[in-house]
Amino acid sequence: MSERHAILRPPALSRWLIHAAVYAIALTMLIPFAWMIATSLKTRGEAISSTPTLLPPGWPWQWQWANYSQAWETANLGRYYINSAVVAIVVTLLAGVHNALAGFALAKMRFTGRKVTFTVLLLVMMLPVQVSFIFAYVICGWLGYVDNYQALIVPFLASAFGIFYMRQAITSVPDDLLDAGRIDGFSDFEIFVYIIVPSIKPAVAALAIFTFIASWNSFFWPLIVIDSNDMATLPLAVASLSSQYYTDSWPVQMAAATIITVPLILVFLLFQRAFVEGITLTGIKG
Repeated sequence: MSERHAILRPPALSRWLIHAAVYAIALTMLIPFAWMIATSLKTRGEAISSTPTLLPPGWPWQWQWANYSQAWETANLGRYYINSAVVAIVVTLLAGVHNALAGFALAKMRFTGRKVTFTVLLLVMMLPVQVSFIFAYVICGWLGYVDNYQALIVPFLASAFGIFYMRQAITSVPDDLLDAGRIDGFSDFEIFVYIIVPSIKPAVAALAIFTFIASWNSFFWPLIVIDSNDMATLPLAVASLSSQYYTDSWPVQMAAATIITVPLILVFLLFQRAFVEGITLTGIKG
């Protein structure tokens, strides 16, 4: 067995080259973030200099840290931060529950029309999300969900991708566990709470990260349904900054972009392990 592994294993030089290529490609993903942070610490003249440098000149305590306070106050990011946080947290929690319940029904329950429902779900996933915005806007207008939190939350309380992702994860749970729960007198909802959810925690965490990032970065839908600055979210604030509505200083704009990006990085770092396990779980059973 060990000889077979020795034969199949690539030479050390090949492994080193492959790892070097992977790390080099991964490093290119960080260059835009490094440039954004470095620019946020420069003066306006240094940012638009004809001889650009990665780091600002001088020692770190001499860099333009005041750009961050200026960005926060100039663009009123505090209000936008609250709006984005409320919408992202509520959507992540409620959509997670709804998607998991629907995925449980499609994966483990037998009812008329289950296959048709799953087929329709797959077809919906193939459509551009902008197509659904037309109908969503008309319905939100009828319900009075325009320029308020409901407009930003209600259309995203469930998604075709979320239901499909949960269905794939729940399919991996052995039916014997469910049968044991039914023998113990569990109802379907109790089976979902006490057996299904603990068995797919990594997938739930991965979907929560996907949903939070999508909600936090959502731009097109808030642009359609939000009219006032009081209900605007951070991506709309960034658009206003990039159009020089608040300031024409590139360092201040980059400081605002850095402030907006920080929560996404923290969420990923906190749930990184669960995120990778969730992707692996659904990938194996997909």
